[in-house]
Amino acid sequence: MSSPPTTPSALLTALVASDPGRPRITVYDDTDGPTRGERIELSARVLANWVAKAANLLQEDLDAAPGTVVRLDLPPHWRTLYWAFAGWSVGACVEVPTDAGDAPAAGSTPDVLVTDDSATAADSDAEHVVLVTLAGLARAATEPVPSGAVDEARDLATHGDLFDPWEDPAPDEDALRSGTGSTAYADLVPARGVGAPRVHTSTVDPVVFLGLALRTLADDGSVVLTRGTTDDETLEARLAAEGVTTRS
Repeated sequence: MSSPPTTPSALLTALVASDPGRPRITVYDDTDGPTRGERIELSARVLANWVAKAANLLQEDLDAAPGTVVRLDLPPHWRTLYWAFAGWSVGACVEVPTDAGDAPAAGSTPDVLVTDDSATAADSDAEHVVLVTLAGLARAATEPVPSGAVDEARDLATHGDLFDPWEDPAPDEDALRSGTGSTAYADLVPARGVGAPRVHTSTVDPVVFLGLALRTLADDGSVVLTRGTTDDETLEARLAAEGVTTRS
């Protein structure tokens, strides 16, 4: 990357151009449930494909654009990362709750809700709802899809791998909002650091996760996320095998 990217879209483009095949996010899942035991790894190119598909869904099907509020009711996860980048690709304000459950702009209703919880999807007053299935190989939702909601596992694959925004956000528009504050597009991507760190995190806070991912990717690095808990010996072996250089 020859110059510091100033937006998430520019950052992702730079990562694909510099090294499309290198892993950018690796996720180990030790949570109780159907995703337990998964290891998912995305290169810059594959991450960009997921982002493009989700951004096209937002823009073409849900009319998302600058000024749209997209709330991600998702845990730290590789799907959360591409949905955040998709929201930023269309110029939307991406809202995420904190680990404590602090909702952004408490009491407000987002334009688009992206959630992995069928009950939350059914109860939402958002104009558009996307139900996400976290399992890596899912081809259809494993929970009931509320009437009018998008089944991401079924519908996302129908969208294109390239994305062209209809409109760009202004630098002073909110890009990321949570119960702890907001960040404008001009301030979202950190200045480029040095090295290419391989950073491990086990955070359960989506705000912390997205901030760490942006900083790490801006440093031309990659993230290893572990979800749930495992024994210390297994964790240490994983991090050694993954070449982790920094623990967050």
